[in-house]
Order: sequence, then C-alpha cells, then structure tokens
Amino acid sequence: MGSFVRVSECVVVFIVLVMMRCEGMNHVVGGDQGWDAASDIASWSLNKIYTVGDNIWFTYSAAREGVLEVRSKDEFESCDVSNPIKMFSGGLDTVALDGVGSRYFVSGRPEDCHNGLKLHVQVLPVSSASDHLTNVMDVVADGPEPSGSAPLMMFMYSFLMFISLVVISFIEF
Repeated sequence: MGSFVRVSECVVVFIVLVMMRCEGMNHVVGGDQGWDAASDIASWSLNKIYTVGDNIWFTYSAAREGVLEVRSKDEFESCDVSNPIKMFSGGLDTVALDGVGSRYFVSGRPEDCHNGLKLHVQVLPVSSASDHLTNVMDVVADGPEPSGSAPLMMFMYSFLMFISLVVISFIEF
C-alpha cells in the first residue's frame, strides 16, 4: 500500500510539472531584487529563454521607478523614453509574451536606464525554445547532435523526470 501511495504522489508531481510548462513560465525580472537600479538585469537575463505564453513580472517601488516598453532597439540602446508603446507604474506589473519577436523595456528614469536598468526580451515560439534548450544541453554535454523532433525531446525529458521520481520514491531514507 505504501508503494502505491508513493507512486501516486510521483504521478501527481509529474502531471503538475508538465502542466506548469504547458501554461508558460513566469519570470520575475531581476529575481529577488526586482526592477531596481541596484539590480544587475543584464546578468539576471543572460541565460533566460522566453517563449510565447510566458509572462514577465516587474516588481518595483512605484514611488521611485516605472517601466516603459519602447518600440525599437535604437530607442532601447539610447534610452529614448520620449515615445513609449506602453507605460507601467503600478509597482507590480505583468506583461504577457503573446507573440514571437523582440520586446524592449527600459526604466522610466533615463539615468537608471543609462546605468543598465533595461531588458531586451527575445520571445521564441515554444518549439524553437525546446530546440534551443536541446542545443544548450548538447553544448554542455559536448555530445553528438540530437535527432528527432522537439516534442519527442520534451516527451523524453518528461518521461525521464517521471522515472526519476518513481525511483526516488522507492528509496528509503
């Protein structure tokens, strides 16, 4: 009976993990520090993969800061805040990444933007992100290139996670 309960718990955890990925990821910009002049947004975003269906969350002091979405790479790089697409000022703002392409976010304070408080998000289709993740894993593992489609790789990854959970559930501590 105990083994059945453990296996059942593993199945539930597996289903929740798969459902979480299907619904998209939530990225809190800047991590624990949030959107703040003291944050190193460039380092935080370095290895992030954004896909259609993900959300990015900006957390900041509304009294001191704001977030602007700008149209172009030029506006982003020069911190030109004169003609934003959208302005966020609530202190806790969610942006749905609902399409493929580049999105540019900068601080509402040009001096903070010039000091690095800005974020470029390259939104990928879900299948491209899986391909990208597969390529990153290949580089890290220094192994041969994978064959097969991205959905097959996602299935295999999920299946291996499930098997790992089942094996761990049978180990007595």
